[in-house]
Amino acid sequence: MNRLFATATPAALVLLASAAFAADPPAMDETARMNYALGYQIGRDVAGAEIRSDVLLKGLNDGRTGATPALKPEEIQAALATLQARINENRAKEQTVAAQKAAAEGSTFLAENAKKAGVTTTKSGLQYKVIKPGTGRSPGPNDTVTVQYRGTLVNGQQFDSSYDRGEPATFPVNGVIAGWTEALQLMKEGAQYQLVIPPNLAYGDRGAGGVIPPGATLIFDVELVKIGPAQGDK
Repeated sequence: MNRLFATATPAALVLLASAAFAADPPAMDETARMNYALGYQIGRDVAGAEIRSDVLLKGLNDGRTGATPALKPEEIQAALATLQARINENRAKEQTVAAQKAAAEGSTFLAENAKKAGVTTTKSGLQYKVIKPGTGRSPGPNDTVTVQYRGTLVNGQQFDSSYDRGEPATFPVNGVIAGWTEALQLMKEGAQYQLVIPPNLAYGDRGAGGVIPPGATLIFDVELVKIGPAQGDK
């Protein structure tokens, strides 16, 4: 079962069906909060789908009372599959539009950033600026590294920060997005760089975690704290 139908409890469906007619939210006692939370989640899951409240409530009541369903079991499954397909199609269209918008914004940002003093653009399209050069050796692709970092979108919105978590992150150089893998091998221990990573070196048109939009260009302030052993070494 997918998320949409696995969470479609009777209480949530009642709230979803009646939401279009409710001018004010219900009194938020504990039961109401649970119902509202479920209803809100269902509403997000079916966003973009056509909802007919009268038919939805008819199906809900028939299911609760054990009445003979208006559709055969196989018809119910087919209808649910069609609904899910339409939701997926709508989301795919929205994602395409969002990716195109983000890509355009990112291209403009990259073009302007490339003109700034101290910014280097590599053959891959990665942009970096050395804030502090660091000393010692640079990591290889199989090394592990410990870093502090802050990640933002081109509009300044932060989506991740090891500083906010209060501890650095440790991972293999070749175990992250391509822009990071390339940049880390340019850095030395103690170095601080600002990276601007185009979408083809980041998360592309898929985005990530619901916080990085599809097609997004990413900005990272990165400090290479230390280089650890290569993968497989003790």
